[in-house]
Amino acid sequence: MPVTDLLSHVRVPGDREIRVLHEKHAPTGEAFELVHTHCEIVCRIAEQLLGRAGDGVDADLVRAGCLLHDIGVYRLYDGAGELDHASYIRHGVLGHELLAKEGFAEAICRFCSCHTGVGIGPDEVRLQRLPLPAGDYRARSREERLVMYADKFHSKSSPPTFVRADTYAVDVRRFGAGKAAAFAELREEFGEPDLAPLLTTYGHAVR
Repeated sequence: MPVTDLLSHVRVPGDREIRVLHEKHAPTGEAFELVHTHCEIVCRIAEQLLGRAGDGVDADLVRAGCLLHDIGVYRLYDGAGELDHASYIRHGVLGHELLAKEGFAEAICRFCSCHTGVGIGPDEVRLQRLPLPAGDYRARSREERLVMYADKFHSKSSPPTFVRADTYAVDVRRFGAGKAAAFAELREEFGEPDLAPLLTTYGHAVR
């Protein structure tokens, strides 16, 4: 189905509804603070870059996508509040499933499943035997691409950090030339955010 069809007549949740979803699914206060704060930061980064996204990009959809993209992380916490890092690659599909069960349209759910790295193609799933259902997890719409790209500039590491474009460009090379080229294309398309005001607001280090 074309992306334009997915985006037609989509109900886009607002900030309050999204926060309630985070509160509902977060297993602990610490998990909520980590994930929701990251999503807010990604949203602020995406808002800086909207001007480069071109005419016709739905700013409300981008905002919702940013605020929801990592909600599947909550499903990776065990009963003791520990995150299953080994299964982290599944957080996108878990978020997609979570939002689908909550009644959201496919266009909303896809922000979860199609933001990991710079996208995961069906051949990668098969050849690398990734623990994901067979499928194509690459961003297609400009809204999806912008959310995926903005996500690259902040990490939920311990402690959380901001990531410069040059740093990510080096990091992504370990996944192959194709991934590096994909990031370079996104960088050319959307430009680079100004992380300085966010560093001041959130107090996270930058690398």
